[in-house]
Amino acid sequence: MIPLPDLQIYLQPHMTLIFGSLVFSARRSERITLLLRELHWLRVPERVTFRLCVLAYRCLHGTAPAYLAESLHRTSDDDTRRRLLSADSAMLVVPSTRRSTLGDRAFPVASARAWNSLPSSVSNAPLLTTFRSQLKTVLFRSSFDND
Repeated sequence: MIPLPDLQIYLQPHMTLIFGSLVFSARRSERITLLLRELHWLRVPERVTFRLCVLAYRCLHGTAPAYLAESLHRTSDDDTRRRLLSADSAMLVVPSTRRSTLGDRAFPVASARAWNSLPSSVSNAPLLTTFRSQLKTVLFRSSFDND
């Protein structure tokens, strides 16, 4: 999971509840989980993971800005990792960081970790629309199956 500032995690569900209650004309006292499930919306951490993975997909397929695409590297492109099992997969190299508060939030680190956590059936999707659909399904299930 991507480390988010506490304020963002605190405020986002309140805004989602407000928008969800507008759509359903629900009371503010109703549980947000039921509204999110009904609307098929992702929770905040899963939404962040979704955005990072879509950006990583676009970087790997050449449709993202060059400054972002240059920051991601496949394990198969690394000469020192060619003999590893991960070299045959679609995994990305996770750069090392000095500070867990800021360094782990950097795009190359956060997107590589999010990408590497995906099942291979999702990360090997041929089209962006297929990838987005499969990714949202995986994240939605992981988010709401535990409730």
